[in-house]
Amino acid sequence: MSHGTYHIAILDLNAGEPNEGMRCIEAIVKEFLSKGDAEGSYRIFDVRVHNELPDIEDFDMFVSSGGPGSPIPAGEAWEAGYFGFLDNVLRHNLSHPHKKFMFLICHSFQLACLHWQLADVTRRRSTAFGIYPIHKTEEGEDDPILQGLSDPFYGVDSRDYQVVLPKKHKLGTLDGKVLCREKIRPHVALERAVMAIRFTREIVGVQFHPEADSEGMLRYFKRDDKRKMIIKRHGKQKYLDMMEHLDDDDKIMRTNHVIIPRFLELAARAIDESKQIAL
Repeated sequence: MSHGTYHIAILDLNAGEPNEGMRCIEAIVKEFLSKGDAEGSYRIFDVRVHNELPDIEDFDMFVSSGGPGSPIPAGEAWEAGYFGFLDNVLRHNLSHPHKKFMFLICHSFQLACLHWQLADVTRRRSTAFGIYPIHKTEEGEDDPILQGLSDPFYGVDSRDYQVVLPKKHKLGTLDGKVLCREKIRPHVALERAVMAIRFTREIVGVQFHPEADSEGMLRYFKRDDKRKMIIKRHGKQKYLDMMEHLDDDDKIMRTNHVIIPRFLELAARAIDESKQIAL
């Protein structure tokens, strides 16, 4: 249980598009700050519309969201600042005893993999959209952020791009590890996408959306335009399967209750310990 005061920055990479993900991230952060003796504050930064970025000295933890569009750098005004922010967190942790902790979701995860040249990021043949099984690697089985999840566990996937072909030698320079890969498809002769990487002890990222909850997904899928779009692109059975998964507490709600909450709790524990050592 957390006992300190923590300041959390939420980086919004949704480019102004309405989405359920930010509501879910905010709810998880609020829940964490209301538990036990934990207290503190959080602030949202609009990265892609207003080019807002946190000063890393002012925050203990960072949660960077998913977002629309291609992760391939295109010279947009916000990109250089965001990549600089990623480097600053990494650089800070190499030289300071009081570490900063960062969690990267989907688009943010792809950007970090590209910027740090840790894997290839390619366009998928077709959009990955739905609730899919995610398989742990050997390293993932031992990683504390995934404890409490089955193998496979389930997550919401919504992407046109994918992280593939991780560069082991590059990951090794950070002591990085691939934690999860996408569903096993023995009939498909394609590389299985990487679904989670622990970049360092303090920085972890995922390709899927662990923040997603049943409430938001049900609201999204029940919209007439979305229901028609899903059925047109993926078929009625896919739509019915997704609706069924939303009613299963062992599917996305289990993932929602475990991954980001454990990231926050583990980060808080490490922060508390470093403060004790400094006393």
